[in-house]
Order: sequence, then C-alpha cells, then structure tokens
Amino acid sequence: MLVAPAALGLMFLIIPLIGLMVRAPWTELPDQLGREIVRDALMRSLYTASMATLTSLLLGIPIAVVLAHGRFRGRGLVRALVTVPLVLPPVVGGVALFTALGRKGVIGEPLHDWTGWSLPFTTNAVIVAETFVAMPFLIIAVEGALRGADSRFTEAAATLGATRWYAFRRVTLPQIMPGVAAGAVLCWARALGEFGATVTFAGSLEGRTLVMPSAVYRELEAGRPGTAISLSLVLMSISVIVLASLREHWISPARTR
Repeated sequence: MLVAPAALGLMFLIIPLIGLMVRAPWTELPDQLGREIVRDALMRSLYTASMATLTSLLLGIPIAVVLAHGRFRGRGLVRALVTVPLVLPPVVGGVALFTALGRKGVIGEPLHDWTGWSLPFTTNAVIVAETFVAMPFLIIAVEGALRGADSRFTEAAATLGATRWYAFRRVTLPQIMPGVAAGAVLCWARALGEFGATVTFAGSLEGRTLVMPSAVYRELEAGRPGTAISLSLVLMSISVIVLASLREHWISPARTR
C-alpha cells in the first residue's frame, strides 16, 4: 500500500533534477564554465565554504561537547538557540548578522569606531554568514556521535590517570571521528549552497563576495538561463558527491547494530 505514495514522492523529488539535466546546454557547458566570472565565483565558493567549515569545527565541537556532557540549567534553551539557524529564514539570518556585526550593529559599530574596520560586503562577511547557517549541522552531528560513544573507554582512561583533556583527545575524539567527518561534510555542503544570509550580509560584488548561488541568481536576472543551469549543475554535482560520500556513514551503523 505504500508503494504508490512512495513512488509519487520519489517522482516529486527527482523530476526537477531530471529537468535540470535535460535543459542543460551540454554543448555550451565548457565555454560557460570557463568564463572568468564563473571561475572566480566557484573558487571563492570553495574557499569560503572551507573556511566556514574550519571555523565551525573550531567552535562547534566544544559546543557539542558541552551540550552532550554538560550539566547546567538552561541546556535545552542553549540547544534551541544553537539550532535556530536551521529553521530561521536565511534572509532573516543576514539581517540578524547586520544588526550585530554591521557598521551600525551592536558589536560592529564600536568595532568600526575603534579600528575603522567594517565586516559587511567583504569576503570575510561571506565566511561569517556561511558559518552562521552551517555550524548547527556540525553541532548536531557531533553531539549525536558523543551521545552514542561508549563512555567506558573514557572512564578506563581516567582510572589510569589520564586527564580529561588527554582522554578527550586520545580516546573520545577517535571514537566520534566518523560523526565529526560527516558533520563537517554536511557543514561544508550547506555553506557552499548558502544564498540568503550571504547575499544579505555580504552582497554579490564581483571579485569580492560573488559566490556560486549568487552567480546563479544574477545569471537568471540577466536573462541567461543557460549559464544559470550550468552553474546549478555544478552545485548539484557537488551535492551528489557529498551525499554519496556520507552513504556508508548512514548505512554502516545500522548494519552493526
């Protein structure tokens, strides 16, 4: 009885992707992807997504540890606040970044008055916006891995005289590394495809803040759907590769239980 609705749902998800591939200007694809503006947007997207993932790793893993093992009042509220960017409209996220880090923002204004430095509409603003929307994916993955890790190994290390930091680095971290890797890949993919917060907080300036999603939108507005489809194909291909790389992480635990 579930075959029919499952097939309908599958068609709903797959047909748009098929349409993208059918309408793609395959013969013109090399020339379109070889344009300088496209190469620049692609390289900037790869760079900013990688930097956003690195930042998320440095800040997100400690948050995940606190949420998984911390015992304090308001932990549920903290977890809710951490995951808000998952459900927050990206444009609203960009506006929120402006109110905090813009030239007239809560933090941005005194920082600009003190140093003369402004964050919005720079490459660093792209990284900040992508980190804001992508870090929750990493935190959720790492927290889940921490909760599923066997605590007996850490306890055994403690009885042998290991400090908490040493036990975390040499015992806990290797156990949760698949979860960290999966979270990092999801974080990177989410950062690569971010549009709303990025274009709101950083704009889409050529040579400075133009990334692939913004380039797709600009090509559509300029009446060049062929180039927009070509860029979309690149992003879709990267997404498929990411999901394929995570397949074993999703399936293997189910086989071992």
